[in-house]
Amino acid sequence: MKPTLLIITGPQGSGNHLFSKIFSYHKDVYGWNALYKNKWVGHDKEVFQPYWLEPKKLKDFDWTQSKYFVTSISCPFILIKDFTIPRYKEFIKHAKKYATVKVVVIGRDRNILKHQQLRVRKGKYTTPTFLQHMKALDDPVFISQELFFLYGTDYLKSLSKQLNFPISTGTYIKNLSKHEANKKYIKKAKRGKFDKYQFKINY
Repeated sequence: MKPTLLIITGPQGSGNHLFSKIFSYHKDVYGWNALYKNKWVGHDKEVFQPYWLEPKKLKDFDWTQSKYFVTSISCPFILIKDFTIPRYKEFIKHAKKYATVKVVVIGRDRNILKHQQLRVRKGKYTTPTFLQHMKALDDPVFISQELFFLYGTDYLKSLSKQLNFPISTGTYIKNLSKHEANKKYIKKAKRGKFDKYQFKINY
C-alpha cells in the first residue's frame, strides 16, 4: 500500500506555517519537524522544498520512512527574492507514482490576508495569484485558520476523520490555538443602526 502525502497550500500568509506545525506534529507523520523546534524557519528549509523545484527527483526520496508525509508551499512563494509559482501539476504527477496524494487549501479572512500581504510583501497583494493557479489542484479539501482558532482540537479531530490522516491534539497543539494571528488586525467597530435595532428587539 502506498503512503499518504498531504500537500498544504494556499495564499501567502494564510497559515502555511501554522498548519505545517499542526499536521507534522503527530509521531506517525514525516514532515517539517524543524518548525516546532525553532521559533521561525523559512520555507527554503521545508523538507520537500528541493522536490518542488525539481519534481522528477521525487523518485530519489525515501518513501519507506513513514506511512504519512506532509509538505507545505504557498502560492506564490519566494525564491531568490522573487515571486515563484509552485509547479503543482508536475509535483503531483510525480508524487502520485509513490504516494496517495491529498491536497488541502487554507482559508483565512480575505481582508486580513490583504493587510498581511501588503505589510510583509512590500506592498504586493498576492491572493489573486493563488486564486488564478488554484485550478491546477484537483478536488482539494478546504481548511480554515479561523475554524481552528474557534473550535480548536474539535476541529482537528473532524479534519483527521475527513482526511483519514493522523493529527495530534495534545498540549503543544492546544497551545497553538491560544495565539490567534488575526487579533492584531481587528479593531472595535463603531455602533450603527443595526445595534439599535438589536437592542430594541432583544432588550
